[in-house]
Amino acid sequence: MTPFVIPPWDDNDTSGSAHQGGAHQGGAPEGVRLQKVMAAAGVASRRVSEQLIEAGRVEVNGEVVTELGRRIDPENDLVSVDGTAVQLDPDKRYVMLNKPTGIVSSLADQHGRPDLQRYTSQYEERLFNVGRLDAETSGLLILTNDGDLAHVLAHPSFGVLKTYIAKVEGRVSPQTIATLTKGIELEDGPIAADKARLLDVERETSIVEITLHSGRNRIVRRMLDEVGHPVVDLVRRSFGPLNLGTLKSGGLRDLTKVELGQLLTLSRNATGEGRDGTAEGAGSGGAGEDGDDSEDIEE
Repeated sequence: MTPFVIPPWDDNDTSGSAHQGGAHQGGAPEGVRLQKVMAAAGVASRRVSEQLIEAGRVEVNGEVVTELGRRIDPENDLVSVDGTAVQLDPDKRYVMLNKPTGIVSSLADQHGRPDLQRYTSQYEERLFNVGRLDAETSGLLILTNDGDLAHVLAHPSFGVLKTYIAKVEGRVSPQTIATLTKGIELEDGPIAADKARLLDVERETSIVEITLHSGRNRIVRRMLDEVGHPVVDLVRRSFGPLNLGTLKSGGLRDLTKVELGQLLTLSRNATGEGRDGTAEGAGSGGAGEDGDDSEDIEE
């Protein structure tokens, strides 16, 4: 079952049984019937939504719901179907951008360079970038107005994986790939790729795929420099469950319902303390709302 964005609700709807929490002082039951929420979201018809509820496939705030009279508060309750999150806030927006080279990951670049405003200005919502790509790096960048989700995706403590395709100088050996995954020492500390593999070797260049969760400054380029293979071209192909696919350079698209559900589920499953036990904010290079791109560039 896939996630869906739910439209605004009619607070005057009084049909159906009362929510477990009781009723308003005027006697009208609180909230909106769960099956109506699901049907309006396009999960299924009301009849099929009722069957999903009765089958125990729907959760509200982590609790399996099987009674058809259950009412929910769309603004505060968390709903999932078959373990996949449903977005209840119709004001949130999630956009994928294939950032071209030459664009800095800033909403208002202090030096007058081409920035992300040319893309975010196409939307009514105030979107910001999740993390950053340096000007010379192209590929997948998420734009959203969901700060909570952006924090989970951008902060390295949550361990969200990102995959890059790098064209590098020289002929990369299998031993070099093993070194990248085993770990190397950089000036700001040790680092190891979560995954790395050699895709192609040509006469003077090689193509390497590298996956890691670190958000350290220009980390992919520095790792490949350290093993003697400077980057010629770098593209971010995936971010968590999202894949760039065939989206053209400079192209924008809203996330699909499946993609959005995967991100929301990832966010909800993330612990409050994060992967390394810290509860720090995303920092200046996290959600990427403000500032220029001179610091905390992930790639």
